[in-house]
Formats: sequence, C-alpha cells, structure tokens
Amino acid sequence: MSEPRLLSIEGLSAVSDRDNGAPILRDVSLAVAPGEIHGLVGESGAGKSTIARAILGMTPRTVRITQGAIILGNTELLSLDARQLRRLLGAEVALIPQDPLTALNPSRRIEAQMTDGLRMWKGHSAKSARERALTLLDEVQMREPERVMRCYPHELSGGMRQRVLIAAAFALEPKLVIADEPTTALDVTVQKQILKLIRAMQARHKTGAIFVTHDLGVVAQICDRVTLLYQGKVMEHGLTADLLLKPRHAYTKALVRATPRYDRPVDGLIPVPDAVIAACRAEIAGFDGATHG
Repeated sequence: MSEPRLLSIEGLSAVSDRDNGAPILRDVSLAVAPGEIHGLVGESGAGKSTIARAILGMTPRTVRITQGAIILGNTELLSLDARQLRRLLGAEVALIPQDPLTALNPSRRIEAQMTDGLRMWKGHSAKSARERALTLLDEVQMREPERVMRCYPHELSGGMRQRVLIAAAFALEPKLVIADEPTTALDVTVQKQILKLIRAMQARHKTGAIFVTHDLGVVAQICDRVTLLYQGKVMEHGLTADLLLKPRHAYTKALVRATPRYDRPVDGLIPVPDAVIAACRAEIAGFDGATHG
C-alpha cells in the first residue's frame, strides 16, 4: 500500500527561454506526505526556488515548463488557468518568503496585512479576523501582539517581521506551507528560534511543508525528508537522517563533509572537490544527451 501524498511532483522539467532553452529543471520527481517537512537543498541555481514557484504558479515568463505534473491532493495544478489556480492556492497553499521586509507592505499596518486573507478566503468579520490574528501572533510567541498589530513593518525587528509572516502563513489553515529560505536574513540565534517556531506551528496545525534552503545544518534541524539538487537534477533523496548519516551520492558525501559541525573544529572552509563537480556535470550531460538524443 503506497504512502498518502499531499503533493506529488512527477517528471518536472523546465527551460529558460532567456538563455536559449537552457534546462533549469531536469525530470524532477518528489512527494510530500501530510504533516511532513520536505527539504529542497542545493547551491544557488540548483532549481529549488523554481520548483517552489512552479507549485505556486509564479514562475517568471522566461521560464517554460516543458513536461511533468504537479499534483496537490487530487488536482493537477499545471492544468489550471490563472483564476482556478489562484482560487485553489489562496485557500490551500501558503508561502513564507525569504525577506520579510520586502514581503510586507511598508505602507500598511500589520493588522491590515494579517486580516485581509482571513476576510477574503475564510469570510471572517473584521472583529473575528482581528481576534484570529491576535491568537496567531500569540502562537508565534510575539510579545505585545496588540501593539504589534498597530505597527508598520519598519517598526519591527527582522525576527519579529518573520514571526508575522509565519503567523500569516498558517492563518488560513493551509494544507501546504512553502518556506523559501525564511531564515537567510537572520542572525544565527534568531534563526534557531524561527526554525523551532516553524516546526512547532507545522506540527500544531498538522500542515505539510516544503523548506527551501542551501544549508544542510538547517535541514538536520527541521526536515523529515530531503531532496538534494544540482543544476536542476535530483542527485539524491530520502529520509533526512539517512541522507546525512549514510549519503550514497558522491556530491552528497562531499556536501556533508563540508558542513561545519560544533563537534568537529575546521580550519577554514572545506570545498567540494573539483572531481566531484566534474562527475556531477558529466552525469547531467549524459542525462541531457539521453533525453534529447
């Protein structure tokens, strides 16, 4: 009997029309189970955010999906028009973006930005939406939520703004939350707090999640399962503990060795060996040749 799936991505490929049809995603397949946090890991340009944007229907016009399927529940998302996709995703999928300062509208108070979705998608009155927003700010351990609701984004710290976005993401009780490198702009101490908070909120609301990151240390703290990408191709995937403790692919092994650890002093950065990168590129070239040959 197969495991239940909240989200399935099957054979997803995409190209960049701006770069003469250069591949961005190469036959990517993965699945997210209900209540699971699935990590998408890879260096810049690996295709992590492109996958997230494809789920949300937000890929740039220069990016063209050439094949594959994205299935949320029983609905194939790529077959929907913009209006159908907006109606579905507005209620069932939420995004925690990377930069809270640019994600929040600087000209509107926090209360307005947190209650809009509740009134639009859930039919709350102004009073009940406000009460719900205060409850959510309390869930994300925000001090003085009443005061925060009256603030503009620039009046809050980076960690506070990110807490607001986390609260807003879970406001509509979505089935899936996509967190796109939500701790990159935060210092290490605040990052740890935010990761614990996302994990706690995801467990409390029984929500599936995709966590986009380039940091294997973050993956170890928060993800149940992980997919590792290199130049748009899946190099390895599996349970987080298996991938980090018993990596199979040479690229995964090199990344694990290069990840700083508290119990292992490191004299400088450990780069991924050139031979491993060359092997990855040869693997991709062979894949492209087999696909287009």
